[in-house]
Amino acid sequence: MKQHDAMYIDGSWRPAEGGGTIEVVNPADEQVIAVVPAGSAQDVDAAVRAARAALPGWAATPPGERADRLAALRDQLAARAGEVAATVTAELGSPLAFSTAVHAGVPVAVCGSYAELARTYSFEETLGNSTVLHEPLGVVGAITPWNYPLHQIVAKVAPALAAGCTVVLKPAEDTPLVAQLFAECVDAAGIPAGVFNLVTGLGPVAGQALAEHDGVDLVSFTGSTAVGRRIGALAGGAVKRVALELGGKSANVILPGADLPKAVAVGVANVMANSGQTCSAWTRMLVHRDHYAEAVELATAAAAKYVPGEKTGPLVNAAQRDRVRGYVAQGIAEGARVVAGGPEAAVPGTGYYVAPTVFADVTPEMTIAQEEIFGPVLSILKYEDEDDAARIANDTIYGLAGAVWAGDEATAVAFARRLHTGQVDINGGRFNPLAPFGGYKQSGVGRELGPHGLTEYLQTKSLQF
Repeated sequence: MKQHDAMYIDGSWRPAEGGGTIEVVNPADEQVIAVVPAGSAQDVDAAVRAARAALPGWAATPPGERADRLAALRDQLAARAGEVAATVTAELGSPLAFSTAVHAGVPVAVCGSYAELARTYSFEETLGNSTVLHEPLGVVGAITPWNYPLHQIVAKVAPALAAGCTVVLKPAEDTPLVAQLFAECVDAAGIPAGVFNLVTGLGPVAGQALAEHDGVDLVSFTGSTAVGRRIGALAGGAVKRVALELGGKSANVILPGADLPKAVAVGVANVMANSGQTCSAWTRMLVHRDHYAEAVELATAAAAKYVPGEKTGPLVNAAQRDRVRGYVAQGIAEGARVVAGGPEAAVPGTGYYVAPTVFADVTPEMTIAQEEIFGPVLSILKYEDEDDAARIANDTIYGLAGAVWAGDEATAVAFARRLHTGQVDINGGRFNPLAPFGGYKQSGVGRELGPHGLTEYLQTKSLQF
């Protein structure tokens, strides 16, 4: 696995200003697999200066030419998909099959969608006697998380480049190697120097320097609500645009008449994927009281298939493992019943594993029903009727995603309209890279993916005639 002891700034790899380093650990065996530089405020400043210098030329590049470069980037990512998957497996711990299908596969589709959008999007429109121009916002500071490391990079960088913006990326310190691989793909795709820049580093140092930098016009951050609140405050103080994709506690609502075995099986799979480290995971399963006992049995059997070390990987680091274990203990202390997994379940002796866990007898006020655990933990709640289900589903500070299952589509859609959340999958709807992704309430500000994601990186100018 190739790595760089340098930053990708202004089209070349250059040594970091400071001497700090970050050890990259494989969470499956707890071994150090790489060391990357910990960027300083000086490195961030150099990257922002490069992005500002490259901005006029890239902004003036015709959208069709920007589309060609994004298509070339997509092809680079596709050609190196095997390397991407192996890299994510090494630094995140995701099983290789999941890394191949999702961590490597989805970014190729998303990058391709923005190559097409750059070519077809109307950057001018006529409204009455005005022409409205949609222009690049400027320099983007992108701060990405470790849970879907390449997807989150592409979901910010591709629309920014399609819009004509330039970018400085600060990836999560746990997963910097796939970010370096992405920078190599950018370089090979012929994207001009300074249009994309990479600074590896710690959040409180490099991330904060990027969020605070006067030369950054938009901060796009994905991560915890707590950190997002701080970044939002920083950006607001500087009258700077901000896009925040934060936490979730999404409800999987199974209405009477739904295909219960399918809804439960898909729901359990959704929570256990990526070891539960998914902000949009349906971590609350809501089942009508008449079907509750059967749903608990089905979920217990489904969870047994997710064997740690085989079908599920470890959590990203020791702190995350301990955090999830703490939530499991809290669930037990508050009276929830463990029906699968739990603290006594077997896990590999090495690696940051937590057994996939299912709780029954969960009530809406319990901690495990309110707070984002970010691990393979499912809570099953009982409801009385549709009004009760809607009340429980909406009774959190979050509103990122969710699912509704019903015997017919119209019933499911009618219920989905009652949910205060940014996305709802109907009877197992497929992922759509063009659909806007983002949340209500404390799940964030703004949207990613598709044309709605592109507009985050544009500002409007109206010409009156």
